[in-house]
Amino acid sequence: MREGQGEGETRGRGDKGTGGSEVSCSPSPCLSVPPSPCPPLPLSPCLPFPPPTVIVVHPRERRKKCTVRALRQRDGFAFCNFPRMPYELTGYVRLGLGGSLLSEADAAHGLLVLDGTWRHVQPMERMFATIPIRSLPPVVTAYPRTSKVSADPDGGLATIEAIYAAYRLLGRDTAGLLDHYHWAAEFVESNRRFWP
Repeated sequence: MREGQGEGETRGRGDKGTGGSEVSCSPSPCLSVPPSPCPPLPLSPCLPFPPPTVIVVHPRERRKKCTVRALRQRDGFAFCNFPRMPYELTGYVRLGLGGSLLSEADAAHGLLVLDGTWRHVQPMERMFATIPIRSLPPVVTAYPRTSKVSADPDGGLATIEAIYAAYRLLGRDTAGLLDHYHWAAEFVESNRRFWP
């Protein structure tokens, strides 16, 4: 979502909101270190495939507008709050603007998703500038929004929309991803031409 909408946004077809302050992770049973609030996620044969999707949440994200809150309880997702980054991101790609299109060729990579308004995502992008960017096709949001920052408020996606679109393009399981998203049916239907 855009600035002033109350939902976070990832640049790259915009991405929206987690807005939580706690960090939650589900460490792999293969890790030899004791469970901690945020164990590193090095790529290794004993970790699940694909690697967990890491969602970095800007601390000013509004929880009540969060579209990915339910993913905190789902396996395959790890959350942390900007600027903290306790994970090893080798082998990851970042959803954003200006990269090559995300495709099945990226299926082995982990996904890094920045969750914040347009204004807040800009400094977050600088911190992760070394992570290769992958963009989404021109998927259209179903999330109702307005923006004080962008002239094109429909140009961004809710975070859950961006993750769903990325998972469809990568051939990953999307079952249940949109279960808690009010505009799920409209989003999926209006973007049907993009789904493999």
